[in-house]
Amino acid sequence: MANSNLGLFFVFALLGIVELEASHHVYKHLQTFQSSSSSVNQPYRTGYHFQPPKNWINDPNGVMIYKGLYHFFYQYNPKGAVWGNIVWAHSTSEDLVNWTPHEPAIYPSQPSDINGCWSGSATILSSGKPAMLYTGIDSQNRQVQNLAIPKNLSDPYLTEWVKSAKNPLMQPTAQNHINASSFRDPTTAWLGPNKEWRVIIGSKVNRQGLAILYKSKNFVNWYQSKTPLHSADNTGMWECPDFFPVLLHGQNGVDTSLNGPNVKHVLKVSFDDTKHDCYTIGSYDNVEDIYTPDEGSVEGDSGLRYDYGKYYASKTFFDNVQNRRILTSWINESSSAADDIKKGWSGVHAIPRKIWLDEFGKQLVQWPVVEIEKLRANHVSLANKLLEGGSVIEVPGVTATQADVEVSFEIKDFEKAEVLEPSWTNPQLLCTRMGASVIGSLGPFGLLVLASEGLKERTAVFFRIFKGHTKYVVLMCSDQSRSSLKKDNDMTTYGAFLDVDIRHHKLSLRSLIDHSIVESFGGGGKVCITSRVYPTLAINEAAHLYAFNNGNQSIKILELNAWSMKTAKIN
Repeated sequence: MANSNLGLFFVFALLGIVELEASHHVYKHLQTFQSSSSSVNQPYRTGYHFQPPKNWINDPNGVMIYKGLYHFFYQYNPKGAVWGNIVWAHSTSEDLVNWTPHEPAIYPSQPSDINGCWSGSATILSSGKPAMLYTGIDSQNRQVQNLAIPKNLSDPYLTEWVKSAKNPLMQPTAQNHINASSFRDPTTAWLGPNKEWRVIIGSKVNRQGLAILYKSKNFVNWYQSKTPLHSADNTGMWECPDFFPVLLHGQNGVDTSLNGPNVKHVLKVSFDDTKHDCYTIGSYDNVEDIYTPDEGSVEGDSGLRYDYGKYYASKTFFDNVQNRRILTSWINESSSAADDIKKGWSGVHAIPRKIWLDEFGKQLVQWPVVEIEKLRANHVSLANKLLEGGSVIEVPGVTATQADVEVSFEIKDFEKAEVLEPSWTNPQLLCTRMGASVIGSLGPFGLLVLASEGLKERTAVFFRIFKGHTKYVVLMCSDQSRSSLKKDNDMTTYGAFLDVDIRHHKLSLRSLIDHSIVESFGGGGKVCITSRVYPTLAINEAAHLYAFNNGNQSIKILELNAWSMKTAKIN
């Protein structure tokens, strides 16, 4: 015990911490990573998306790479399939595809987190040591910010964590006027030019969303900045903020502390009111510590979104080995809580995505990490196939419930496109009114996934082409209205306008299909839509995959490539 305490003193001294708390015991009696049912009885469990074998999960927490291993911490209820009893579960991976579970890293044990260990973020300190800032719910049910670090820095798996005896490091007081019930989710910290650490925490004052800024010289003693990093009226509570730089040119990622003439900054917030992850692109004055969105940016729920479907509480990290920025996120269920309890689990995480700034500096581009392609098998391809109006073509030879499909289309006869009415400004509403069964001119055309024979059930991911005032407009939709015969699921149709010049660029679509998830990427990742669906007929071997065109005009499939996806080794 004496040697252990001496080692802890050395580790904490690196962070300027003098007082120590003994490391908490592991949660072995709660961490039951055992497979609960066979895939036959669990047709909606995923094959290559991350999820534990049972119980509730939500936000990704600290995500990082350390000693060559990717570490994934996430919100987990070890006692059931609904929210509650939240701990920080922990898994590691060499490739972001196959994951090994470990005991929970952080769970309630101090007055500053005794009522819950909520979301937070990982920061790699200048010395290369990882540190976690996270929101705790204290004995007074206030939201406060805490610190934990690894017990043994030589352990690449970082299986044991210790908390600072000085917790909470940041808390609401009568002087700072912070709402004690709206003060959560610290970001990855970054270094300013004065070598002080900075971190933002989500909050609100009435309907004004805030990114409250704190600073520290030693990562322990934090003080609140006089002004927030940024705020926006009428946006409500900002959950899970994320703030990071992106290069103006190229697809490489950069360290979170980088600033200068060659980067823009991204501020992402998760809007508690609507459960949408929205972002702006702008400039960061790291002397005044003010973020300013670019002119023309839309702040609020009608602005840019990472994903226009089920995708929330996302977080990025910089992968300094591959020089890329990786985006992770929670995909919640569309089924009822009663159904979740019956099946014994709720929530999965999206396939990690590489993100970068598009060539015009106006939006982010997202693409599944290349490692996921190692699961591809049974390649099937089509080329130069004409899709006449009203036609449906099956894509045979792939496992339709667990597949990766990429397709590109050639469109002609642009002058026959339907006119986009000036009032049609809401793409989701437009996709709902003009679903896959509504015949158009140039579209709808795309993919029918998780489809039953006879198409009583299908999820349609498709495009429509409209003639706008000055250009042709592409609408991308994910129509879940006929995804299941079970009507008490959320079968919302999603949609977004895709910024692509189809006169000079091909129109492409990629869909990752995994039993109850369809992650779709339009225009090379300029629009992403994730859907949760629960078919009753199109399950296991009874599911089919089709290309379709329900427009009057013919569309050509330039190239279609589809693969069955092998099952990842998770848990």
